[in-house]
Amino acid sequence: MTSYRTPSIRALTVAAALVAAFALGGCAHHPSNAQIGTGVGAVAGGLVGNAVFGSTLGTVGGAAAGALIGNEVGKDNDRRYRRR
Repeated sequence: MTSYRTPSIRALTVAAALVAAFALGGCAHHPSNAQIGTGVGAVAGGLVGNAVFGSTLGTVGGAAAGALIGNEVGKDNDRRYRRR
């Protein structure tokens, strides 16, 4: 039988405070397409890496590759938008 440790109240409070700080920080300005592409690419790459390789290394590697690709696609979209 597997036993799971429950997180402490302190750990949950710190995690909630970090999430709230990042959420409020994100409201400071409109993100560029490069920033959005990096985030979306990291999440998609992590999901694909986990599905294909099924390991932590595959997930992290997929997230890194997805972030790089998403950033480049976003930068290209930002450049095209500025030309108009």
